[in-house]
Amino acid sequence: MISPHRFSVAPMIDWTDRHCRYFHRLITRHALLYTEMIVGEAILQGDRDYLLKFDPAEHPVALQIGGSNPKRLREAAKIGVDYGYDEINLNVGCPSDRVQSGTFGACLMKEPDLVAECIAAMREAVSVPVTVKSRIGVDDQEPAEALFEFVEKVSATGCETFIVHARKAWLKGLSPKENRMIPPLDYGIVAEVKKAYPNLTIILNGGIQTIEQSETHLKKFDGVMLGRAAYEKPWILHEVDRIIFDQEPVLQARQEVVLQIEGYIEAHLAQGGKLAQITRHMLGLFHGMPGARRWRQILTVEGSKPDATFAVVEKALNAMLELADAG
Repeated sequence: MISPHRFSVAPMIDWTDRHCRYFHRLITRHALLYTEMIVGEAILQGDRDYLLKFDPAEHPVALQIGGSNPKRLREAAKIGVDYGYDEINLNVGCPSDRVQSGTFGACLMKEPDLVAECIAAMREAVSVPVTVKSRIGVDDQEPAEALFEFVEKVSATGCETFIVHARKAWLKGLSPKENRMIPPLDYGIVAEVKKAYPNLTIILNGGIQTIEQSETHLKKFDGVMLGRAAYEKPWILHEVDRIIFDQEPVLQARQEVVLQIEGYIEAHLAQGGKLAQITRHMLGLFHGMPGARRWRQILTVEGSKPDATFAVVEKALNAMLELADAG
């Protein structure tokens, strides 16, 4: 069986919530999906059902946690597994000021011993894999030293899977958005890690835009992770099952996704939810097709109304299909 790590969709704050993941799962049955980063303290003190509950159809799905207190992370990881997640992932890559103030995220690249302590505590508490998502370094760190030290110390705990965003993070001077774009990509240093640690599972993240690029990277790495490309142009996930996992996609056309999600939307509305909470993730479904702009327009304007129903989605689909036929 091919590991789901072979292709995954990145954890993205404010984007990869449970509705986004359900939508993505309709397009790809085999890719590994990740939650947004959820702070460990929020899991311990907040509304757990709101933060952690998900549809069984989302499997395989991993929970990404942020934090730096081994004891608290251990408790949060255990709760995550009790909710049914297939993997627990520790965020050591987010560069935002909010994350730094909590002493977690990318700033932990400077504290590999603490990360190792956190991972060891989490692994003791759960039976599912505990993984790490990191950068290649932060600020003035030399990745050839910092990344190797990080992997060496953390893997000594028994952690076997590292997802590496192949850019440095600059904790001062760059915004989170700039940190995703400006620091240069260095796939070579990640490839060197794989050569040095052939028994570890090394997943490449950062700058990958297409399934074709993913195929190329899979010649050197155990897996690839796509972020914004998968979110903004979700239909590219349609090729994942066939090309990456050697399985035929279940749905063959984009409009089939719309029809398949109707029941999920109706159930969400019946529970008091709002249409836009789901449809905001669907705006890019028809990216690049005639009528895509009309699809987005109707979902954005009419779908945001408090009383919006699935009829808005049907209207958007019909309008898009009419323009596509005319084109």
